[in-house]
Amino acid sequence: MKLLFKQRFFSWFDSYDIYDEAGNTMFVVKGELAWGHLLRIYDANGNEVGYIKEKILAWLPKFEMYIGGRYVGCINKEFTFFKPKFSIDYKGWIVDGDYFEWDYTILNSEGQRIAVIAKELLNFTDTYVIDINDPQDAVYVLMLVLAIDAEKCSRD
Repeated sequence: MKLLFKQRFFSWFDSYDIYDEAGNTMFVVKGELAWGHLLRIYDANGNEVGYIKEKILAWLPKFEMYIGGRYVGCINKEFTFFKPKFSIDYKGWIVDGDYFEWDYTILNSEGQRIAVIAKELLNFTDTYVIDINDPQDAVYVLMLVLAIDAEKCSRD
């Protein structure tokens, strides 16, 4: 399953549209005013699917994941010198990024690929192509991409 993740061109808060390969809206993400990033994910019908919330009193960036209002895991940026790395306590996933922080690979605890995230260059807003092996993992992978993008925005 491939998704196209596009940040909206102008918005006071982070907002994104996520499309399938045919250009149909799959998810809409809306940021809310909060301490740290708070990003809510809605399906194409406007129903809330989940959200991520940044923990602001943390040594390294940390984002809590919620599905249906229930805590399901946490995304943590790990300390590294060159390439970014994130861990997710949901199913033991690990995320490795490239030196430029444009491309990421999500692996499960056995080292099998869950998804590949590639940033498209030459766009006015942040745009990523997300290739997900199992469509059931789409919301969790999307949460990870949102956390990575939010963490990068906080540094810029």
